[in-house]
Amino acid sequence: MLLGFVGTVFGLSSPASAQQDSAVLFRNVRIFDGKTASLSAPSTVLVRNKIIEKISAGDVTATGQVIDGGGRVLMPGLIDAHWHAMLVRPSPMAALAGDIGYNNLLAASEATATLMRGFTTIRDMGGPSFGLKQAIDEDLVAGPRIYPSGAIITVTSGHGDFRQLADLPRTIGGMLSRMERIGGSMVADSPDEVRVRAREQLMQGASQVKLTAGGGVASPFSPLDVSTFTEPELRAAVEAADNWGTYVATHAYTPVAIQRSIAAGVRCIEHGHLMDEASAKLIAEKGVWLSTQPFLDLSGAATLGPSEQDKMRQVVAGTDRVYALAKKYNIKTAFGTDVLFSKALADKQGSMLAALTRWYTPAEALAMATSTNAELLTLSGLRNPYPGKLGVVAEGAFADLLLVDGNPLDNIKLIEDPAKNFLVIMKDGKIYKNTLAR
Repeated sequence: MLLGFVGTVFGLSSPASAQQDSAVLFRNVRIFDGKTASLSAPSTVLVRNKIIEKISAGDVTATGQVIDGGGRVLMPGLIDAHWHAMLVRPSPMAALAGDIGYNNLLAASEATATLMRGFTTIRDMGGPSFGLKQAIDEDLVAGPRIYPSGAIITVTSGHGDFRQLADLPRTIGGMLSRMERIGGSMVADSPDEVRVRAREQLMQGASQVKLTAGGGVASPFSPLDVSTFTEPELRAAVEAADNWGTYVATHAYTPVAIQRSIAAGVRCIEHGHLMDEASAKLIAEKGVWLSTQPFLDLSGAATLGPSEQDKMRQVVAGTDRVYALAKKYNIKTAFGTDVLFSKALADKQGSMLAALTRWYTPAEALAMATSTNAELLTLSGLRNPYPGKLGVVAEGAFADLLLVDGNPLDNIKLIEDPAKNFLVIMKDGKIYKNTLAR
């Protein structure tokens, strides 16, 4: 009784109750399919056994729950292509030194909040999220689908090396640091070490492998301008991932980091905010993905030191340029947020998506966060933990759906307030929120 009461209060259905309905029928909805820049005529959508079974302009007869959309918009669940499920809420110190059990519970709470913001899938770009993914897949925790990378692979002094100077020198083959023991990041300083660390992540269930090819904002000893891995080291990870039928993505801001990554066979560049014209042309020519983020201010900088804040200013200053180059060269561009160490910033996940309208139409922005991001996820090949169609409202696709109170193609700011404007949230055919039922 208590669980049912809690679910009613927060609009969150328990998985057990969600599974009781053999079918869910959405009537009188106008569909944004994740691709088309206009809405459908009033339609009926039948969901059965996790899948969108039928879409019809007429009525459909089925036994199960009926949701009258009242002419509202039904759209695909949102996808964040650069998320860190284990690192959203803790402070940097708590993430490294805090109690592991508590940090996992914190991440589970944030996973539910992420789902309630309408993000039904995330691509986790570094952190020990394998257990959280398993708990979500087994319905122990309500949360988004997770495409995990596992530990970030870095070099000594690179972005992701959070050791202190007192921890040096590093003894190769010696005791692992705390961050390595908890699976946050792994230090690798040769092709052989990189190959081992990449294979370890794949062994644990990584759907893609993440390396840091250049400096980063949050790492205290990693200037933005530095290049870290050598091309042979990057290629070792690419070969390991390719042997498993998947791919490598690299954290890379600068032209050197980007070009070296592409030369090694990397298939997705994360960030790219300091790229130049030549790098953009190369990305486009090679068909490499750009997974970037609309960093427009210093939100979240309070948790960083002065030198990290200065690096963040440099990245923010490059945001307009990276999107301009992406559009100029028609680069395959994915949307992500890369939120770290800030619940308040995570709560603005939808606002970051809406910020894309600085460069794109609302329809283009929403397509990027649905069908385009879903296309990026297919690079995992046979390592794809959720093979099937994501990011679209189409027959045969996974039933990850949002019923919106209003038209986000006309007013994308609706997604900034999911508690008010997302009336129904469904993932995998299960209803996790339905305010229309009250």
